[in-house]
Amino acid sequence: MLRNLYARLPQAKERQLTAKHFSFNTEGGRCEHCQGLGYVFINMHFLPDLEVVCPVCPGKRFNEEVLAVHYQGLSISDILDLSIQESLPLFQGQRKIVSTIELLLEVGLGYLQWEQTLTTLSGGEGQRLKLAKELNKPAKGPTLYILDEPSSGLHPNDVKQLLVLLNKLVDAGHTVIIVEHNTEMIQESDWVIDIGPEGGEAGGDIVATGTPVQIAANPASFTGNFLTV
Repeated sequence: MLRNLYARLPQAKERQLTAKHFSFNTEGGRCEHCQGLGYVFINMHFLPDLEVVCPVCPGKRFNEEVLAVHYQGLSISDILDLSIQESLPLFQGQRKIVSTIELLLEVGLGYLQWEQTLTTLSGGEGQRLKLAKELNKPAKGPTLYILDEPSSGLHPNDVKQLLVLLNKLVDAGHTVIIVEHNTEMIQESDWVIDIGPEGGEAGGDIVATGTPVQIAANPASFTGNFLTV
């Protein structure tokens, strides 16, 4: 989105810059001295390599021609340094970008920076980002989503944000089927199929089906004992 926005600017067209030039991963737009990293390594021989700010682009990652293109007085590098929440006022009038930002704010990801890499995200942040991407896709009719224990390893706050996204998918007309043991996730479900009664060879049977309230009231359901509905 940001690359396309910058590529449409008159300054970019004058320089014959396309969207690909506004990526620090692409030759032609990135700083070639640091390969778009913003830093370089100095070999310290018997000590660990030293990481220092690139002397050519001063950490900006892009070459001078790309950095000369400004939107709202800011280069692409300046925008990428901002958090998603900080950047919202800059994009008034850019409907697609604003809708994406508002969705990310709603699921508690407004503190992420635009330039943040996927490898730095926690499990919960990654889950929410993937689901937000699905919600942001153009509608092509109802979709069936099957998730295997999406709350596994997540902090309780991340689980709450995950539920917000899952409910949005359902509200948008999609169907979500989840294999889950987290009671908070089960309690938010519209319909529960409780399989048991034990694990392994002692399980595999449908013990109870119904709403969370019905499962909680069913004496045959071990899961129901842990639901507070």
